[in-house]
Amino acid sequence: MNKQTLAVIATAAVTTIIVIVGFILLMPIIGPRFLHPMMMGGSESAPTALDTATSRTTDNGLFTVSWRSDTDAVPLNQIHTWTLTVTTPDGAPVENAQISVDGGMPQHGHGLPTSPQVTEYLGNGGYRVEGLRFQMTGWWEVKFTVSAGGQTDSITFNLTLK
Repeated sequence: MNKQTLAVIATAAVTTIIVIVGFILLMPIIGPRFLHPMMMGGSESAPTALDTATSRTTDNGLFTVSWRSDTDAVPLNQIHTWTLTVTTPDGAPVENAQISVDGGMPQHGHGLPTSPQVTEYLGNGGYRVEGLRFQMTGWWEVKFTVSAGGQTDSITFNLTLK
């Protein structure tokens, strides 16, 4: 091969590597729009009988859990905080519980874009949940697993963001 052919091959290889690295770096920003246009519009509607209550009893009835956002309405594409209140079924505050947070968009098959965590016990059964963000409209689930007093139970809250 001559020098000119080697230069063309080297230029093509370097350009390909730059494009791949750029694509990888931009995926968190352009990923949903590029890979799955439906994800940006929330075009699928949520199930008709979707329970969007902000206060409910956990799956096995061990705790009553409610949430409220630190903003009037749950914001789109902004990190925000929730206050989670956990009580026993008779209304007594559940103190110093271990609480994990998970969730996502069931119709799209992806999880939350952040890793929210309970960061502080506020007293009287209240817990600060920081790091929540919802990056698109549509049906979201936020799941909490609560462990206290040797018992563990779970709850899933549904949100429909517009």
